[in-house]
Order: sequence, then C-alpha cells, then structure tokens
Amino acid sequence: MAQRSRAGALWADGFGRAGTRSVQALALLTLVTVAVFALTKLTLVVIPVLIALVLASAIHPLVSWLRRRGLPSLAATWAALLAIVAVFGGVLTAVVYAVANQWQDLADQAVAGLSELQDSISHLPIEITDQQIQDAQDAVTGFLTSSSFGSGAIAGFSAGANFVTGGVLTIVVLFFFLKDGPRIWEFLLRPFDGEAYARGRRVGGRTVTTMGGYVRGTAIVAAVDAVGIGLGLVIMGVPLAIPLAVLVFLLAFIPLVGATLAGVLAALVTLVANGWVDALIVVAIVIAVNQLEGNLLQPVVMARSLALHPLVILVAVTVGTVLAGITGAVLAVPVAASAWGAVQVWNGPDLPARPVQQKRRETAEGR
Repeated sequence: MAQRSRAGALWADGFGRAGTRSVQALALLTLVTVAVFALTKLTLVVIPVLIALVLASAIHPLVSWLRRRGLPSLAATWAALLAIVAVFGGVLTAVVYAVANQWQDLADQAVAGLSELQDSISHLPIEITDQQIQDAQDAVTGFLTSSSFGSGAIAGFSAGANFVTGGVLTIVVLFFFLKDGPRIWEFLLRPFDGEAYARGRRVGGRTVTTMGGYVRGTAIVAAVDAVGIGLGLVIMGVPLAIPLAVLVFLLAFIPLVGATLAGVLAALVTLVANGWVDALIVVAIVIAVNQLEGNLLQPVVMARSLALHPLVILVAVTVGTVLAGITGAVLAVPVAASAWGAVQVWNGPDLPARPVQQKRRETAEGR
C-alpha cells in the first residue's frame, strides 16, 4: 500500500503531471497521424465526399425553396441537379466554341512570337549554335521515346481514370446529400442524446451554413472578377477572352494565389497575341479588379461566412495542397471555416467551446 502511495506521489507533482500530459499529447498526435495517413490513402473516396458535401451545402437553399413550393423531395433534387448541370454545360459549350474559333489565330500569333524570340536570342552576347539547338531537340525526342515517358503516360491515364471515377462518385453522393442530407445526419447522431445530441445538431447546422455561405460568396466574387477581367480582355481584342474569363472564375476558388495566377495567364496570352503594351494594360485591369474584390466585395459578401485570419487561410491552403494538391487547396478553407464554426457553437448557439472563449480583455502592444 505504501509503495502505491509513493508511486502515486511521483505522478502527483509537477514533473508527474507534465509526464501525463506528454503521454496524452503523444497519444493524440499518434491518433491524428494515423487518421491523416488513412485519409491520404483514401483520397478517391474522401475527396469526392468532401466536394459533394460542399456543393450540397451551397445548393441546399435551392432544394429547400423548391420543396416549400410543393415539389416532392426527389423532384426538387433532380430539378436542382439538372439546373446546375445545364449552367455548367452552357458555360463549357461557350468555352469550347470560343477555343475552336480562336485557337488557330492564337497559334499563328504564338508561332510569330516564337520567331521573334528566336531572332532576339540570335542577337544575344551569348552565342547559341545550331548544334546546341539540335542537341536540345534530340534530348526532347529521346525523352518522348524513353520508358520514363511511357510510364508517365500510363500514370497520366491512371490519374484520368481516377478523376472520372471520383467525378461519378461525387455526383452520386451529391444526389443523396441533397435528397436525404438531414436524414443521414440524424442517423449519424443516433448514438447521442441530451446535450451531446443538441451539440451535434448545432454543429451540423453551422457546418452547412458556413460551407454554403463560403461557396456562394466565393462564386459571387469569382463571377465579378471573371466579368471584369473578361470585359477588359474583350475590349483589348485578346484571343480566347471567354476561356480566360472562365479560368479566372475557377482559379478564384483557390484563396490568396488563384487571382494572381489568373492575372498572370491573362497577361501572358495578351503578350503573345497583342504585344507588351496591351499586356501591361491587362495587368492594370487585373490589379484594379483585385483591389475592388479585396476592399469591397470580400468584406461585404464573405464577412458572415468566413471569419478566419489570413494566416489561418494561408496555413490551411498549404496543408490542403500538400495532402491533396489543387483539390485540397480549394477544399481547405471551407473545411477550416466549418471547423471554426463548429467550435463557435460547441457549448450553445452563441457559446463557443471553453478553450476559445474570451476570458479577459485582450489587447495587443501599441493598441
């Protein structure tokens, strides 16, 4: 008995409590590591489910509106899905039509630009001989006929097959989320009752609200960016203005860096097609549209749905990119915002979890 008391005393002092916390932290870290490893191995399932959840949260108000108008649940779901497919199909048709009509002009201008580049290279102080150019061409030809290129092509085919599979799975899961989302969540909450059940209801509602608001807000901001930059490209007579505007819209869903990438691509196409003067004008248009977005649209449209510090967004995008590439970068912010929203209603509708509750007057130095 005395030995047990002495052993208990060892864990009761400061070092013992620190050791206990360290063991708990290591156990939690191990659990998180195993979970992340499992998720990275199941991306073909996890990513479609997450995409379907985000899309369902954004489309849910439309389905609810159709149901309130007397449409059965199945009919409302199909109507919403068909409407979304019709919109995306129309945009895709317009992009393909524009590319088919203007691709040859852009190709001719690219060839002319390449000729100018070669002429400029020939006047450089560094001499580039025909033999060096031939060696470079032989190296490219050798790579294209090598086994490594073949294995890369096979990997690309496998990635394409996974993309199609993931797309089909996303559509199927999205359909069931739209049709039976509340029932699915109620089924998942069956093991809980009392306060735990009420907390699950709050977390589910806040997650849907946050994700849906983020997607709809980002879509509004992206649409304004695409229209503004697209009009500028049309006025400047830049080829493929419509495809570039669509690309601006899509890249706007990548926080922090998407708008910059879209502007760089638009400026490069303008440089090849119209010259450096028009390219500088396009850069100015992109900067003006981005300033309008950052100073007006983002605070007004996204304030309610995304209350995250830019540093948190940057870290979330980086982690998402490492884990799942571009798709992870797109999903990282709504997932992080939803997690923060769940913390905000953990102990009540307006009562965050205790660790994040403000317990004192918080001030920063110099403020």
